[in-house]
Amino acid sequence: MYRESSGGSRFGGAPREMHKATCADCGKECEVPFKPDGSKPVYCRDCYQKHRPKRF
Repeated sequence: MYRESSGGSRFGGAPREMHKATCADCGKECEVPFKPDGSKPVYCRDCYQKHRPKRF
């Protein structure tokens, strides 16, 4: 059964370190689970859905 504990990952590991970023689309401040290095655009959760690769 899937159960997410508060603060941890869904697989029971340590909590992910989140990093502040600015969405390349809407300009909102957001947090992402990786350290942005400026080589690729970063999107907030809402904008990411628009840019996400489509699966067939």
